[in-house]
Amino acid sequence: MDHTEPDKATEEDELAESNKEHVADRAPTEDEERSADESRERYEDDAESVAEHERSMGERGASEKGEGRIP
Repeated sequence: MDHTEPDKATEEDELAESNKEHVADRAPTEDEERSADESRERYEDDAESVAEHERSMGERGASEKGEGRIP
């Protein structure tokens, strides 16, 4: 596959797009709101242990050699 470089106009468009505020295309439905609230309540007690596990795996990945290494 040939390597291509974006032209200046594309780079400018991408930069302009990256600085825009990211907003949802619509408001959540009542069902989506209810589901989010239920999920938050259901998993609230697990939040800290999940965060700790994520930190631990990040540290482990950072010290790995080869393909599994986090740069």
